[in-house]
Amino acid sequence: MSKRRRKKKRVNGIANGQPNRKQVQRNVKDRLFRFLFEKDREALLNLYNALNGTVYQDVSQLEIVTIESAVYVVMKNDLAYILSGTLNMYEHQSSYSPNLPVRFLIYLAQEYQTVIERAERSIYGSGRISLPTPQCVVFYNGTKEMPEEQTLKLSDAFENKKAGADVELTVRMLNINYGHNRLLMEKCRVLEEYSKLVTVTRNYMAAEKDMQTAMNGAVDYCIEKGILKEFLLKNRAEVLGMLLEEFDTEKYERTIRGEGREEGLKEGIKEGIRCSIEILQETGQPRDYAKKKVIEKYAVSEEEAEQEFQQHWK
Repeated sequence: MSKRRRKKKRVNGIANGQPNRKQVQRNVKDRLFRFLFEKDREALLNLYNALNGTVYQDVSQLEIVTIESAVYVVMKNDLAYILSGTLNMYEHQSSYSPNLPVRFLIYLAQEYQTVIERAERSIYGSGRISLPTPQCVVFYNGTKEMPEEQTLKLSDAFENKKAGADVELTVRMLNINYGHNRLLMEKCRVLEEYSKLVTVTRNYMAAEKDMQTAMNGAVDYCIEKGILKEFLLKNRAEVLGMLLEEFDTEKYERTIRGEGREEGLKEGIKEGIRCSIEILQETGQPRDYAKKKVIEKYAVSEEEAEQEFQQHWK
């Protein structure tokens, strides 16, 4: 079998039949966590109830307001929605960052700007503008051991600890690795099954060298065991594309964290770019779209990206 025919077979294997490339291209940029809960509004409402001890039942009350592009190109909000006067901003993280509060501060400022623009009100006016109350939550499922729950504060980053700060922002960080926060998982079945999917995927990756084979095996296993079965059957191609990209990102982040020198950082970035190029090509993404993704993800110039594509895009 020729190299071209083998590659075509592998791409088709991802989609369990030929995928709609336009559809995969549109969704592969999304994180799986966001994709799952935006698709299933009942699950999102259930997640809100589980986090807040409420019993809302009308999904039409949910208003998705997720930021598509924040102040910096590489910073994008995972999921945000307004419900009952609250602005709920969710981030899914596989690595811990002490800078999460300041990121949420940027998201919040943009969300409030949008709220004000839609209300057609002026912040310089005499009337008070009503703003939804922010709730910032991080769902952590990285491999590093973390507590069940912790609170991150913006003020922890302030230089002058003696001065009284005029602003504060807190972030609730929850460990959603399988086996953690069991009460929350019991209240939100979709979150629990998502946690299982991630665990199964990591186990298959540890046992299988080829990433695509591992991802397909993990998805097949979850479908067989009834883990997000309907969701995976309906969105298999999109899910595999997102899993491939997300786990490649984890590998890239581990690479650069393990290097303390500038040389190691550069090598880590080059390795991450190479992996991304190969995965985007294997999942059937157009070259121009793939190059745009690499430029956004690794903050390199178009010339630098083109050099890498000439070397690794086969």
